[in-house]
Amino acid sequence: MPKLKTNKAVRKRFKVTATGKVLFTKTKRRHLLSYKSSKMKRKRRGWASVDVTNAKQIKEALPYHS
Repeated sequence: MPKLKTNKAVRKRFKVTATGKVLFTKTKRRHLLSYKSSKMKRKRRGWASVDVTNAKQIKEALPYHS
């Protein structure tokens, strides 16, 4: 049986928790922050969980990380 390859683009964007949830970082927090409101920047802190309908596809792209 050949080894499965990890999708490197998916590996950089998502992480799988010990319980199996898939997390991603929120967008619009990298640059041009001066014109964005504090509320908008505050809401984009931390990690958010992926919807279960997409989690299966992401886990398949990360065979050794789930």
